[in-house]
Amino acid sequence: MGIREGMPLLAKHEGDWEGTYIYLDPNGQIIDQHASHLTCSFPEGKDYEYYQVNRYTWPDGRKEVHEFPAKYDGFGRIRFDTDRIDGWTWGVDENTIYLSWIYKEKGTDLRLYELIVLSDDGNNRCRTWQWVRNGEIEMRTIINEKRITTEEQA
Repeated sequence: MGIREGMPLLAKHEGDWEGTYIYLDPNGQIIDQHASHLTCSFPEGKDYEYYQVNRYTWPDGRKEVHEFPAKYDGFGRIRFDTDRIDGWTWGVDENTIYLSWIYKEKGTDLRLYELIVLSDDGNNRCRTWQWVRNGEIEMRTIINEKRITTEEQA
């Protein structure tokens, strides 16, 4: 069974998404915010089955681009193991994906836990990250995204 059949909810995320990342301190105060454009794809003929590109733009003009190839395990999960992150993703229910990972450069004592909720029509998703270091919340990230169509990309 391939990744699309084994992870049908993840397959619904294929395409381009634009949104805003909002970073909050443990008290809920905004400490950073930036625009995002993510592309989720399922390339064929590669040594990975899922590929995500995250493009970030801050109000001051700073930009970052990060690539996240992931391998399908054949049992309903994908594994990210890049220079930046190490983690696993799987579906929780018909609308929710769970992801747990570490940022390699920030050390293994900082874990991130993400929920990604896709709307019933597949055109909106909301994501939340919990940044937990040694069992205590360090920060939270709230991400609201909309699917963009080919016309909007032009």
